[in-house]
Amino acid sequence: MSNFFPIFSKENESVFYNPDDLIDLFLDCTADGICMVDMENRFIRVNQMYTKIFGYTEDDLLGKRIDEFPYPDKANDIIESVKRGEAFTDMVTQRYHKDGTILDIAVSYSPFRNSCGEIIAVLAIFRDITKFINIERELKRTRELYKLITENTTDMIKVYSKDGKVVYASPSHEDGIGYTPDQLIGKTVYDLIIPEEIDQLKKVYQKLIETEEPQLLQTQVQTGNNEVIYSETMISPIFNEQGEIDFYVTVGRNITDRIKNDDTLRNLDRLSIIGQLAAGVAHEIRNPLTSLKGFSKLLTDTKNRDKQDEYLSIIMNELDRIDIIVNEFMSLAKPQAIQFEQVSLISILESTVNILHPQALLHNVQITNQYQQDDILLDCSPNQLKQVFVNFLKNAIESMPFGGNVDIHVQRVEGNRVQISFSDEGMGIDNELMRFLGTPFYTTKDKGIGLGLTVSNKIIQEHNGTMNIESKTGKGTTVKVELECF
Repeated sequence: MSNFFPIFSKENESVFYNPDDLIDLFLDCTADGICMVDMENRFIRVNQMYTKIFGYTEDDLLGKRIDEFPYPDKANDIIESVKRGEAFTDMVTQRYHKDGTILDIAVSYSPFRNSCGEIIAVLAIFRDITKFINIERELKRTRELYKLITENTTDMIKVYSKDGKVVYASPSHEDGIGYTPDQLIGKTVYDLIIPEEIDQLKKVYQKLIETEEPQLLQTQVQTGNNEVIYSETMISPIFNEQGEIDFYVTVGRNITDRIKNDDTLRNLDRLSIIGQLAAGVAHEIRNPLTSLKGFSKLLTDTKNRDKQDEYLSIIMNELDRIDIIVNEFMSLAKPQAIQFEQVSLISILESTVNILHPQALLHNVQITNQYQQDDILLDCSPNQLKQVFVNFLKNAIESMPFGGNVDIHVQRVEGNRVQISFSDEGMGIDNELMRFLGTPFYTTKDKGIGLGLTVSNKIIQEHNGTMNIESKTGKGTTVKVELECF
C-alpha cells in the first residue's frame, strides 16, 4: 500500500489511489486536450478531450507519427525546438478536424522530462477557441462594415456622450456642414444649432428621455462657413448592460433644398386657393357695394336727421363687412414667416370660416360648428393651420354642388390633444381612389392642382399632429385632425 496515495472524500473517508490512476483521472477530467509525442514524433498518449476536439480515436492516433495527419509545417519546427528544451505557451494556430473542418486552437508545448532531467517526450496542451475567434471575426467584420458605412455615407453620423459632447463624427460632416471630424470632437450640440432652436431641441431631448425611443428633430444648423442650413436628424439612445443610456447616436442630413421645395409647393397651393376663392370674394364684396351706392344716394337726397343716421349705420356695417372679408383674404394671400406661437384654435377656425363664407354662399352650403365652451390654445403657426383648414372646407364645399351642410366639430381627446373634424354631405370618395389621396399632383377635380392634401399633411406633421380621412360613396367625407394643445 506504500506506493498508493490517500485522498479524503466528503465523508472524511480516505481512498487510496495508484499514482498512475491519478494521472489517468487528471488527463480524462481536464478541459484541455492533451497529447504526448515521443522523441520519434509518435503519439504515445492522448486524453478524451483531445479525441473530442479533433475527432480521432485513441486507436487512430497511438503509435502513429504526427506527419501522418494534417499538421502545419511550423508545428514540426516547434516540436524540434521543444526536444531541445524550449517551451511555447498560448500559441494561436489552426488545425484540422478529422472531418476536414478548420479549427482555431490555442496550444502550448513543453518538454517532458524523466526523473534524471532528460527530455523523453513532448507534451502539448490544446484548447478549442473556434467559437471565440469566430465572435472576434464577426465583431471585426461588423466594425469594418460600420467604419465603411460611416466613412462613405453622405448622412452625417455623430456619437454624443451623456453630457452632450461629440465623441465621434463621420467624415461626411466636412461636405455637409463644413467641419472636419476633428473640429467637431468635444463640441456640444448647442454649439452647432442656432440659438432660436434650443428650446425645440430641449423638448425633443426631454421626450427622448421619457420614452427612451428615437426622436426626429428638424432644426437649423450653423455651418463652418457661417451659413445656416436646415437639418433633419434622427436621435437614438444607446443603452449599456444595466439598461441605462450611455451614448446618443445622431444621423442627420441637409434638407435645405427639400425645405425650399416644400415652401414652393405651399405657395403654389396657397395661390391656387386664392385664385379659386377670388370669384366668391368678389361676389361677396359686390353685394355690400351695391348697398353702399344705394344708401349713399339716399343719404344725399334726404334732409331727415334720423334717416341720415340710419343710412350711415347701414353704410358703416357694410364697410365693416368688406373690411373683414378683405383682411381675411389678404392674410391668406400674404406670405409670412413661419413662427410658432400660442393661438386660440377657435379664432383660427372662425377666421377660416370667414374666408370661406363667400364660397359657401355661392354653393348654397351652410357651415355649422360645435365648439366646446372653454377655448383651446395651440402652439402653432396660425397662418399655416388656416391654410390647412381652408383646404378641408373648400374640398367639403366643392363636394356638394347642389348645396348641403358642413359641420366642424372640436373636442379634447386623451394626452393633451384636440381633435378637429370636418364633415360634409357630399358625394364621398371611392375606396379605390382613397389610397391615392395625398399623392402630389393627384386630384379628382377638373381645376385642382393636386397639392392641397400633400401640403396639408406636411403642415400637420410639422405640428406633431395626425390626419385621417374617412369617406363613403354617396354618404360624405370626414377629415379628422389631431393636434397637441394646452
